[in-house]
This record gives sequence, C-alpha cells and structure tokens, in this order.
Amino acid sequence: MPLFSVIIPLFNKENFIETTLKSALNQTFSDFEILIINDGSTDKSEEKVLNFNDNRIRYFSKENEGVSATRNFGIKKANGEIIAFLDADDYWYPNHLENLFQLYNQFPECGLYCTNYERFYNTNKIVKPFFVAIPEFPWKGIVKDFFKSSYIDRIAWTSAVAIPKIVFNKVGCFDTKITLGAGEDTHLWLRIALKYKVALDTEISSRHVLDAENRISLSNTLKRKFAKFDEFKEEEKTNLSLKKYLDLYRLEFAIKHKLAGDLTTFNYYIENIDRKNIPFKTKILISLPVSILQKLFSIKKYLERKNILFSVYH
Repeated sequence: MPLFSVIIPLFNKENFIETTLKSALNQTFSDFEILIINDGSTDKSEEKVLNFNDNRIRYFSKENEGVSATRNFGIKKANGEIIAFLDADDYWYPNHLENLFQLYNQFPECGLYCTNYERFYNTNKIVKPFFVAIPEFPWKGIVKDFFKSSYIDRIAWTSAVAIPKIVFNKVGCFDTKITLGAGEDTHLWLRIALKYKVALDTEISSRHVLDAENRISLSNTLKRKFAKFDEFKEEEKTNLSLKKYLDLYRLEFAIKHKLAGDLTTFNYYIENIDRKNIPFKTKILISLPVSILQKLFSIKKYLERKNILFSVYH
C-alpha cells in the first residue's frame, strides 16, 4: 500500500497532461500511486496518458460530472494513507512529495498539509504568494491562524496540499453542489481548518499554471454554482478572522456576479458581508454601475496581459 495517492482530475488538457504527469512521476519521494480520472474528455487527453507505461499509474475513465465529483471518485479509489491533489495543467518540482512527507512526519496531528507555490502567468511573470503573519523561507510549522494568514494569498492551493484519507471521514469530500471552480476547494479547506491544525512549508515546490487553456475558473459566471458559506455563520460570530476570510470570498463572488449582470446574487453576497471587511477602493467599485465596472474589468485584463497585476480585494 503506497503512502501517497496522487489524484489528477483530467478534462480536455491534451496540451498539458504530459508535462504534469512527468512532474508527478519524477518525484524524489517514491512511495506513491497516481490516479488519473478522465472526466469525459473529448480531446486527445486519454491518448496522451495511455502513452505512459508506469505501474504507479492507475487510469480511470468516466462520464463528465465536474471536478468535485471527479476528485471524490479518486478519493474513494485511493489506496494511500495520504491524498495529494494535482490538477492536469499544473506542475510539481521533484521535491514536492518529499516536503509533504516531512511535514506529515513532523506534524502528525494536522488535517491539512500545505507547501508554498508559485503562480505562473508566462515566462516573464512568475509570482510568489504572500501569507500574512508567516515567516519567509525557510520555515515550516503549524499555521497559527489559517484564515488570517490567507487574507491576501491562500495558504491552501489545490495542487499544493495533502490530506490524510481518514480526515475525509470526519469532514466529508468536495461539495458537488459547487461547480466549475466556484469555491469547492476553498469550502473543503475551511471545513478541515475548523477541525484540525494546518501545517505549512514555505519552500516553493509546485507551480500554478495560469496561462493554461480551458481553466474552469474562466468559465462563465452564470453557468457556475458558487459556494454560499451559509453553514459557517455560527462560527463566524465568534471567529473574526474566519468572518473576514469568508467576506473576502463573498466580495469576490459578488463582483463576479455584478460583472455578469446578476444583481440578485450580487446583493445576496453583499448583504452577508461586514462592511468593515471591505477595502475602501473595493467599496467604490461595488457602488459603480455595471457598465462602468465592466469597462474597468476590461482594463484590468488588458494590464494583466502586460504583466501588470493588482488586486481590488486588499
């Protein structure tokens, strides 16, 4: 029985899956299996995977159900003690599983293990995250306040986390009611962080590839079912950092819906936010008419293509 089960959900990533899979196979830590779950791809993704001949790979193919159901399928099929996730267009450096293994050995009481990562936009723009109240590299340890440390950049990112399989028995798996990258991963991380300690290694060992084609996060807002976070309202009353953490997500989701012209959902999210948690510049943005907000968003996307990045959420 392997220690790690690496779960790779696959949907129409023929141009990326080879590089991703090679990065997983080339780990310095060798006690793992890889489960590739083809979620109804219509391109040559399956052909690319079947070209690999490695007994650590277990390949499954099923009808398209979305990324949450696909990851849950992999969790149920996994033989490993620890589940690690890798999206089919992301990348691991060779020491990634080794770093997770060391975290697991050093902090066995945790329910979520995270390593640092970089965001790759293009060869000229690679960004390192900033975590609030976390020391710079080299540091590894228990995160004192997972929610506060994730105000600016998120400590837990899907292709850089590992979770003991037993934890899913306590908190459940990915919520399939949340679809198309609209908060299903965040929803699981915070459920775990409310019940377990979280460990972090600040060494970068993975890459979030943001120039990839067909990213689910680029899907049309009105086709997605976003996390509501209503089940955490009691915890928010006494956990102020959790409240701000969720309000920042509510703010992001609100703006997406206003840009899409869905003012009903926009108002739903805004009404559940403590105004003290909205940055001043964002208060101005959410007060603007839809047409002006859309123009500003177009300018933001243009600047991003010029490698000028900024956030309206802090």
